[in-house]
Amino acid sequence: MSVRLIESLATNKPLTELFSDESVLRAMLEFEAALARTEAGLGIVPRSAAEAIAAATRGKNFDVASLAGQAIEAGTLTIPLVKMLRKRVRQNSPAAADFVHLGATSQDVADTALILLLKRAQPILEHDLERLEKRLFHLTEEHAHTVMVGRTLLQAAPPVTFGLKSAGWLAALRRCRKRLETSFHEALIVQFGGASGTLAILGEHGLQVARALAGELGLRLPEAPWHSQRDRLAALVSACGILTGSLGKMARDIGLLMQTEVAEVREPGGEGRGGSSTMPHKHNPVGCIVTLAAANRVPGLVASFFSGMVQEHERAAGGWQAEWPTVADVIQSTGLAIASMAGVAEGLSVDRTRMRSNIEATYGVVFAEKAMRLLAPKLGREPAQKILEQAVHVSTSKKRGLSSVLAEIPEVTRHLDRDTLRKLDAPEDYLGATQSFIRGLLAKPPSRKKEG
Repeated sequence: MSVRLIESLATNKPLTELFSDESVLRAMLEFEAALARTEAGLGIVPRSAAEAIAAATRGKNFDVASLAGQAIEAGTLTIPLVKMLRKRVRQNSPAAADFVHLGATSQDVADTALILLLKRAQPILEHDLERLEKRLFHLTEEHAHTVMVGRTLLQAAPPVTFGLKSAGWLAALRRCRKRLETSFHEALIVQFGGASGTLAILGEHGLQVARALAGELGLRLPEAPWHSQRDRLAALVSACGILTGSLGKMARDIGLLMQTEVAEVREPGGEGRGGSSTMPHKHNPVGCIVTLAAANRVPGLVASFFSGMVQEHERAAGGWQAEWPTVADVIQSTGLAIASMAGVAEGLSVDRTRMRSNIEATYGVVFAEKAMRLLAPKLGREPAQKILEQAVHVSTSKKRGLSSVLAEIPEVTRHLDRDTLRKLDAPEDYLGATQSFIRGLLAKPPSRKKEG
């Protein structure tokens, strides 16, 4: 299935296919077939009936347009789908039709189908997360000592290294990845509760069917049905929101570093990538743009999901019915952001020379803090502050190096020798605990313990 034009900057092909009509129907029909097989295995329905139901679910040409239209009238897609499935079963095995959907309710099908889609989405996201994490690790190692201007409130500040910046991206990504994995684990559970969430219609077999159904679908069995308890899905949606925000921070940094007057990094280019419809010289940060679009979009979707969590009693009117498109949009936006930043990181060019020249372009005023540290113990903090403010003004207005300006001030030269002043603007000498921080950020998080 191709990406719809209106969603062309909101998803990618693998996730479009995952949430396509065909994929959604397959997940719902998978539930019905698994339920029939499970109940046949427990002797609740004839094995021949289960086989007939399973065969009907494998059939093609379900009328999607008709199902969508009938879903509006029914308030759920499950009702018209079960009717259509029952009709198909009846054509080949009339007796088996009565066993379709036995013991289940509409929300059981809808929720479990959504969970099956999420289960298939997880490895798609994980693949690109692994790509991105691997590349950020190598970028950090490669540029641990690559000095650049630090920037606070978008103004030049004392130097950092590009490795420290990328290590920050990496550490955030690892935290988000762990959070996402945990929330996926908690969310990948079967929904099976019947009419009021008690499985009463199945009598003494209810829990057996639920347990076997979960195993048949490769999902975990929760303590109880969760028709109106949406916290697990909320945690997953929230984890996606946090991850997308962290990716957006990385994208914002790279986009700013790609500005013409900064030009310290560069996204990968190529035919049709990053160009302009009117300006041939442009190399736009398209991967960052797509990620930032997702980071702008996802918080509203997370809020939308949260607003639907207040659900009535044992089954809500309007709450869970709102979730499918919201969750699908969150997963697709998150997946696109991950894939986009993986591509950006894998092809990112880092200009060491430009980074150093941008430090030099500050005329050394970013080392005023360092000079203050040297002068304050000698002159007192307030006198040192006043001298440095005047020196910085001369440096910026006359476009002269701060160290040379300070070398002409007697109060300074009485306490700082020529060699100290000469090394004042050496960025490598003013990086503090940078390397310790990088080592800490690069350290692997505790191994993720996977539960069965």
